[in-house]
Amino acid sequence: MSVIQVGLVDTTGELDPELVQAAAAAINIQVTRDLTQFWPITATVRYLPDRSRIPSGVWPVRLVRHLPPGEGGFHLDKHNQPYAEVIGTPDDPGWTIDASHEILEMLVDPYGNRMHSSRGIEVVDGKLRDGTDEFSYLVEACDPCEANNHAYTIQGVAVSDFITPHFYDPEATPGTRYSFTGALSGPRQLLPGGYISFVNQETDEWQQILWVDPHSPPMVRDLGPATGRSLREWIDGAIAKSDQRQHVRRAIRELAPAMLTHLRERHARLEKIARRRAKLYPH
Repeated sequence: MSVIQVGLVDTTGELDPELVQAAAAAINIQVTRDLTQFWPITATVRYLPDRSRIPSGVWPVRLVRHLPPGEGGFHLDKHNQPYAEVIGTPDDPGWTIDASHEILEMLVDPYGNRMHSSRGIEVVDGKLRDGTDEFSYLVEACDPCEANNHAYTIQGVAVSDFITPHFYDPEATPGTRYSFTGALSGPRQLLPGGYISFVNQETDEWQQILWVDPHSPPMVRDLGPATGRSLREWIDGAIAKSDQRQHVRRAIRELAPAMLTHLRERHARLEKIARRRAKLYPH
């Protein structure tokens, strides 16, 4: 089996290179240690120090200042190879969660068209519950549990929670993990700040359930018929074009400000430890 190579590169020139390198190392551990427990994937993640050089065979995840209006994070290049773009700013360390999110989803579904059929879900009296329909779900490894307060840390770097294949089980079973951290307690569940996309097979059109505001109930959104080469790219673009994108991103950020403050402090402490350890060895 070939090894997929993913490269994390800062195109802004404004981020701390040591943090970008640390993020690549942490996400590499997440991919090789955590993701492979549940998904049959062989991949590595590396830091690309030169934004002007993308080595052959590497799928880049580009840290950018902003995304153009109507553009999501996932893309296919002219050769139909995946790449992603993530907004990265020096004052918000939460970009490491977004980078982890994009990398995990790229590895689980490289071309953005993987679907899984399972029992449908519906919103009734403001609550999400199993329905009687059968939906075809787009396999998006992080979206249902993507809010920052469900992230976890590796070597002081925050990374995204992700679903396991059991997320699409028809029924809940004791002792089953539906997301890596256990934040999801049942199949096809949605957490505040997240969303899930599917084809309603009765209408043959796409729908989405979003939980934008944790203080308000989830809502159903009709997307219509899909277009384009990649379902995920199309859905990312549909969210970006709607006014829901900013609400979703704000909800994801605001759910965990204390955690991000803690991450800044922890990263600073780990940096001091690293410099102190370097002095233990002769020069």
